[in-house]
Amino acid sequence: MFKEFQQAADKVRSFLLQKRADIGFRRLSTGMAKNRSSKIQDLYYLCKKTFTPSGTPPPTPQVVQKLRSLLDTIGPADVGLSENVPDDDRGLGFFGFNQLDRGIRWAQPITYIDIHECESFTMCIFCFPTSAVIPLHDHPGMTVFSKILYGSLHVKAYDWVEPPFFPNEEGSGRLAKFVADKVITAPETTVLYPATGGNLHCFTAITPCAVLDILSPPYQEDAGRKCTYYHDYPYITLTNNGETRHDKENCALLTEIDTPGYLYMRSAKYMGPPIES
Repeated sequence: MFKEFQQAADKVRSFLLQKRADIGFRRLSTGMAKNRSSKIQDLYYLCKKTFTPSGTPPPTPQVVQKLRSLLDTIGPADVGLSENVPDDDRGLGFFGFNQLDRGIRWAQPITYIDIHECESFTMCIFCFPTSAVIPLHDHPGMTVFSKILYGSLHVKAYDWVEPPFFPNEEGSGRLAKFVADKVITAPETTVLYPATGGNLHCFTAITPCAVLDILSPPYQEDAGRKCTYYHDYPYITLTNNGETRHDKENCALLTEIDTPGYLYMRSAKYMGPPIES
């Protein structure tokens, strides 16, 4: 999945292609990780058994619950992270500025950790400094599990209105329905689906936090699963031709944008228990 961020972000591509830094930020020693029972190995086996390269059939509710139950048992130490470090100083904090201003003002990197990637699924971790932002983006045809390992994260999410609805004649934006605008805190786990659950979302870190993600199938541009970024605008125009009228308070107009310049990522080596494939 890291390659998808490289392809999407021309401005940061050269930086993201650098050799992964074996950083100590929020890490436990490799020796400590190896001595722990490997819940991440159990998670890998369950994902391998569950997911397919095409994403079909989608996981059943029973399998989704099984994955969530396993994710509920996983903490930072199970993937080689530690949350017991001083908070970082990002100035004015989460409230007081709009999202774009926050991203530009506090452009510190989000750390991406690749645990495992295959044709059927991706397992990875995002480590956020306070106020870091992953802009509104989609997960086309994908199911995504997100486990908050530590800290708090603000999420804003939408699903597309179906059938597709384009209020502007020039087709410059597509209507999406509001799903969530809330704060999620460790150890919460969320699930989004190809058409429900908030398939388009943006993250803003309220505190330093880390998210363990499982994405199935992975981003793959030649298979139609390109990561696209959006800007959301209030939907203030209602249809007047007798068709379905969409509630403007529960919908927004999403327009595609280039990768925002403030999206700043670096990669790091996974330091948790090794996965035997």
